[in-house]
Amino acid sequence: MTQYTELPANKTALLIIDVQRALFTRPTPVYQDRKMIEMINILVDLAHLYNFPVIYVQHANKSILKEGTDGFKLHPALKRSPEDLSVIKKYGNAFKDTILQSILESRGLEYLIVTGMVSQGCIRATSLGGVQLGYEVFLVKGGHSNYREDAAQVIEDIEVELEKAGVHLINSDQLAFS
Repeated sequence: MTQYTELPANKTALLIIDVQRALFTRPTPVYQDRKMIEMINILVDLAHLYNFPVIYVQHANKSILKEGTDGFKLHPALKRSPEDLSVIKKYGNAFKDTILQSILESRGLEYLIVTGMVSQGCIRATSLGGVQLGYEVFLVKGGHSNYREDAAQVIEDIEVELEKAGVHLINSDQLAFS
């Protein structure tokens, strides 16, 4: 029997971190990229259905993720809607020197569903940042990835570390909204 985690839709946000074109052009391909994007799009559909915000976070740097370049843009397979929000960051933790926390606070949001890239980098940093700020953070299994040769092991290790730090690991089919 599947155990569900029910989140109040009016207190929840979906974060999609760094699913940007340039990260899919690395010499080592993104591990299970299609599965990850499919999972993210299922969550986007749920967010739109239950009317909670989808926040696309994009990393900006001076190399392959330079603002205004094709590589900076979101992956074209993502289901972006005009009402979805955007945050641009320069650090791994999407809360550091960005508008993310003010967006969440202004809407009274307390629960964060985290997806995107890369597991050992910005997913880890943002999840830990959210926990430190008092948010209930839910990391979706299969909803985050990286482009390392040992990607599966990295994902497993990060999930163990984050769970010990207070992040909730969850399968997308265990989420319910009220």
